[in-house]
Amino acid sequence: MILSILAATPLVGALVVMLLPRTAGRAPVVKATAVGFSVLTLALSLAMMASYEVGAGGYQLTEQHTWIKQFGAYYSLGVNGIGVTLILLTTVLTPIVVLAAWDDRLPGNRSVNSYLAWMLALEGLAIGVFAATDAFLFYVLFEATLIPIYFLIGSFGGPQRSYAAVKFLIYNLIGGLLMLASIVGVYAVTAQQGEASYLLSDLTNLEVGTTTERLLFVGFMAAFVIKAPLWPFHTWLPDAAASATPSTSVLMVSVVDKIGTFGMLRWCLEIFPGASEWASPVVIGLAVVSILYGALLAVGQDDIRRLVAFTSVSHFGFIIMGIFVFTSTSTAGATLYMFNHGMSTAALFLVTGIMIARRGSASIGDFGGVQKIAPIMSGVLLVAGLSSLSLPGLAPFISEFMVLAGTFTRSPVAGVLATLGIVLAAMYILMMYQRTMTGPLRDGNEGVYDLKPFEVAALAPAIVLIVGLGFYPQPVLNVINPAVDEVVSQVGDGDPAPKAPTDLAGTPAEGGDE
Repeated sequence: MILSILAATPLVGALVVMLLPRTAGRAPVVKATAVGFSVLTLALSLAMMASYEVGAGGYQLTEQHTWIKQFGAYYSLGVNGIGVTLILLTTVLTPIVVLAAWDDRLPGNRSVNSYLAWMLALEGLAIGVFAATDAFLFYVLFEATLIPIYFLIGSFGGPQRSYAAVKFLIYNLIGGLLMLASIVGVYAVTAQQGEASYLLSDLTNLEVGTTTERLLFVGFMAAFVIKAPLWPFHTWLPDAAASATPSTSVLMVSVVDKIGTFGMLRWCLEIFPGASEWASPVVIGLAVVSILYGALLAVGQDDIRRLVAFTSVSHFGFIIMGIFVFTSTSTAGATLYMFNHGMSTAALFLVTGIMIARRGSASIGDFGGVQKIAPIMSGVLLVAGLSSLSLPGLAPFISEFMVLAGTFTRSPVAGVLATLGIVLAAMYILMMYQRTMTGPLRDGNEGVYDLKPFEVAALAPAIVLIVGLGFYPQPVLNVINPAVDEVVSQVGDGDPAPKAPTDLAGTPAEGGDE
């Protein structure tokens, strides 16, 4: 029951926040209530972790109830190490973004009640997605997450919010329709083999022909590469990030987009291992293009929000590449990258959003010398930026290193090309920091004051996790590794065997394989 309670708590919070009085004088009460429910959800997620047996593997905390008997659909929940990590990411980030949104300027007379309620609703739906072990339930929740994001962008975003919200919705609905076609296909296949079922435990043992498996895989994968987003299906993201509020951008990129990469691990690799292996060369190729394309476009951006969005296109390329080279090291690195990227991008979106709100411009060229009047803001931006370029000692470094280490064992060419993305990352982050923070104070920046105490409180947990996991990521890896080993064992040839050392003549050295 813990997973149901965990998902329901923010949904109840959303309802309570919506029902509170909407007068301006009651706004602090509304905000405090939203923060309270998000913190309560975080506390429940820590209780969930206390009940989760680290190292045991398999799906834990399971519950299953008949939902739609005629369709063979169940209300079925359970988490492995990958799902529980992403639920923790969601519950840690939501209090951060709700608190950071305390001073957000909403367009027109938009209600702060609706704004915060949609955030809490999105948290509850995302938890459900990461816990669902029935494909039909997963699909329903997968599509439902589009609703809060659509309204958060379309109702509370910038001048181009309507265009960005509709573009986001169209792209993701197309992907969802393709996945629905595969869901129907799964129903037909399971019905032919006995009793129709969408349960993950039944689908992992599905006997299906090669062509059918590949067609079903394509439907699921199409939805996930749009959500992730992978080049060339990424174009909705920069527009959405440029129009959304910083808190909305964090939830969209750090939580909702992770549903795409999570879906690849849970539904594509576990149900369609043969098709996943068949598609891996193309997916790895697109991932490498995403890494380089996103980084190159980030270098050329003047809009800070679009720069951060393109960095995420590049980072998602690393995650997807790590998944589809099918090694334990790269897959564990990709899963850890999902968590670390969530924290890093959250800090980057929030601190740059504060900068933009105070300067009244998102153009990098309008800033300059801000560190002289806002040293704390400058320091947070530096840490967030360095984590985005995977500086050793900060959390994303170890996950990116693991992805590349695993990739080099399978595809050295992809590994070499992806490494160029690290060089480009240093360029776009350091150039942005230099132009906005260093040098003489440019005219128009006098009103960019330093972080308020509540903003420091909102950003501090992300910074602490970025630094802490940079030095000691083992607790998270202990949770992730058993689930990763189970996924990798189902697809490909398993981890490549180490090569025996050879002497100068090229013959096996003593003790090596004959």
